[in-house]
Amino acid sequence: MKRIVLTGGGTAGHVTPNIALLPALKREGYDVHYIGSYDGIERKLIEELGIPYYGISSGKLRRYFDPKNFSDPFKVMKGYLEATALMKKLKPDVVFSKGGFVTVPVVIAAKRKGIPAIIHESDMTPGLANKICIPSAKKVCANFPETVKYLPDGKAVLTGTPIRQELFSGNRIKGLDFCGLTSNKPVILVVGGSTGSAVVNEAVRAILPTLLKKYQVIHLCGKDKLDLSLNGTPGYVQYEYIKKELSDLLDAADIVISRAGANAICELLALRKPHILIPLSAAQSRGDQILNAESFERQGYSFVLKEEALTSLSLLEAIDNVYSQRQTYIEAMNKSVLNDSIESIIDIIKEVSL
Repeated sequence: MKRIVLTGGGTAGHVTPNIALLPALKREGYDVHYIGSYDGIERKLIEELGIPYYGISSGKLRRYFDPKNFSDPFKVMKGYLEATALMKKLKPDVVFSKGGFVTVPVVIAAKRKGIPAIIHESDMTPGLANKICIPSAKKVCANFPETVKYLPDGKAVLTGTPIRQELFSGNRIKGLDFCGLTSNKPVILVVGGSTGSAVVNEAVRAILPTLLKKYQVIHLCGKDKLDLSLNGTPGYVQYEYIKKELSDLLDAADIVISRAGANAICELLALRKPHILIPLSAAQSRGDQILNAESFERQGYSFVLKEEALTSLSLLEAIDNVYSQRQTYIEAMNKSVLNDSIESIIDIIKEVSL
């Protein structure tokens, strides 16, 4: 039996693609172990699945001044020593890294021990953690065709992102029943990322009276972001977070409003869900969501509404536009060739772990 170490953490987006690979890895007979941070979101998600989990010290590498820049390098060094010890203990045949700063010591330790590592880059341009890891990687899986030019020749492979297979088994009627909604009005699903988005939440809630005349709204607003004054509003339901029923809610949705994290938008593409993307502004990020959204817009998959242009009027117009043109978006998404990401990545894992 071959052994694989998965790593990735910091946000749900650095964990869910790893989770999506689990059924195929088990089918291929791999013994799966996971390395993440001591107490990141990845720990809870992985331990719930019964996968052996090992926490290591993790420090963030920042491009800007922060007092923690003086202490975090020591955390990274500690993490490297811990990862090296785990490589020696587990003796994996291959490491698969989904990104996040916890992966840096793991990938570098793997190279030192002669263990091949594969990196997956979801965004258009590699983030800092993956940039540091790329020289130590055997292969780099890319999500966007445009990403390949940023990667070393001979390492880059265009695969797309692994999609959790349970998302394809959603049931619209179950989703409507769960939310207490009807089948005679279209449904908008609002998703602001794993922690929610105050900007998106406020924009949606500001137009609810108008919106609910024509649509019903399922709002996944993030932890501690519920507006209790809206509880009981006919046609509107809100949840901090949904896990088990997410596939049903997605199936119930006629259109989706979402941030533009790479994993989220690839799930919408795979499900052929017409959607509006509101990417994080450049002021709040390194601009990766803007690049992701622009790529999807160019391919005709998405309607993009920049955060700077987000108003009550622009959001209402975008919703009506996408709903009326939803079949056009579905037809564009049907032309996508990135539909078998899991099998493509499994083939690469098998190749490098021979």
